[in-house]
Amino acid sequence: MPVRATEFTALEVKRAMRPGLHAVGGVPGLCLQIAPSGAKSWILRVLVNGRRREIGVGGYPDVMLAEARERARSIRTQIRDGVDPVADRRARRAAQRAKVNAVTFEQAAREWHQSKQSEYRNPKHAAQVLSTIETYAVPVIGTIPVVQIGLKEVLAVLQPIWTDKTETASRLRGRIESVLAWATVSGHRSGDNPARWKGNLDAVLAQPGKIARVKHHAALPIEQLPAFFARLRQQSGMAARALEFLVLTAARSGEVRGAKWMELDSDAGVWTVPAERMKAGREHRVPLSSQARHLLELLPEFEGSDFVFSAPRGGMLSDMSISAVMRRMDAGAVPHGFRSTFRDWAAEHTEYAGEIAEMALAHTISNKVEAAYRRGDLLAKRRQMMNDWAEYCLSLNR
Repeated sequence: MPVRATEFTALEVKRAMRPGLHAVGGVPGLCLQIAPSGAKSWILRVLVNGRRREIGVGGYPDVMLAEARERARSIRTQIRDGVDPVADRRARRAAQRAKVNAVTFEQAAREWHQSKQSEYRNPKHAAQVLSTIETYAVPVIGTIPVVQIGLKEVLAVLQPIWTDKTETASRLRGRIESVLAWATVSGHRSGDNPARWKGNLDAVLAQPGKIARVKHHAALPIEQLPAFFARLRQQSGMAARALEFLVLTAARSGEVRGAKWMELDSDAGVWTVPAERMKAGREHRVPLSSQARHLLELLPEFEGSDFVFSAPRGGMLSDMSISAVMRRMDAGAVPHGFRSTFRDWAAEHTEYAGEIAEMALAHTISNKVEAAYRRGDLLAKRRQMMNDWAEYCLSLNR
């Protein structure tokens, strides 16, 4: 008969200090292993298919004595049933690794996109981000596991469009880099990011700025604005009034079309655009000139619609409706271009500081130090600027 080990108590396990293996009894082969450092762990010494194995059962005190004995009994039961616990554990780990590594680029892209939902300015922008990936990347590398994606695969996506669709390709590269970074952090791949630009793709692809000029929105020359504005005031329809308000406030089309009556403070003469409708994601106050306020006073308020510039059937005007006014007038410009016209006017026809004009346009301050110290929004100075701008727009009517 084999000698049965004296059963340790939980207190004896806690007090044990001598390095080595100590049989603790209760389950044949179960030992407490004490390292020279004093760290303790559980080892089960057992025969598996005629071979002696030492199987780890857990560390102490995360696994206490009673649980270690229970685990040891379970392992012995597996062995009696013909299961090799070590081989089974390795197989399960390998299967888990294979499952993790099997995540495809398309799957990773969709999970990354979902994780970033709160960062997108609006649903339209979120859809555009995913659409770019679906259009150009998924057909080429969508079914490839992210663990297998390297420089060759990234170039296969980018090179065909790098020259002809440079801006789109440049944005796509950044999005692929973000997807692969997400995959790395999530444990689906490791190593360098093959979509990284600096010190990587910049060695094999031309600089975007050298192969494609930025296309600015067509803008009306400053000298032509008063005549255009006079003709615009003769146009009928809500879209024409929205365009008139857009010019007077130097706002973006989406901000004007989404304007609601509750955002307007008629007493203070201020239009407050909420952060969720601003490109920079920050609330923006727009001082209204007397001309802009008069325009608003003449607008009808439709029952059931909160929008200042309501569509014929209610709801928000479409972007195309304002652009259609521009086309009818054969202006040779687009609505967004009036922001450029305003900026040119401020720089060339006034003495207003550039920062005041930039704040009127709700542009983000690129200098981080300056942005950190900027507290106010220069509302009073901007109000005078917008009054002067309105006077210039209406100068042919004086």
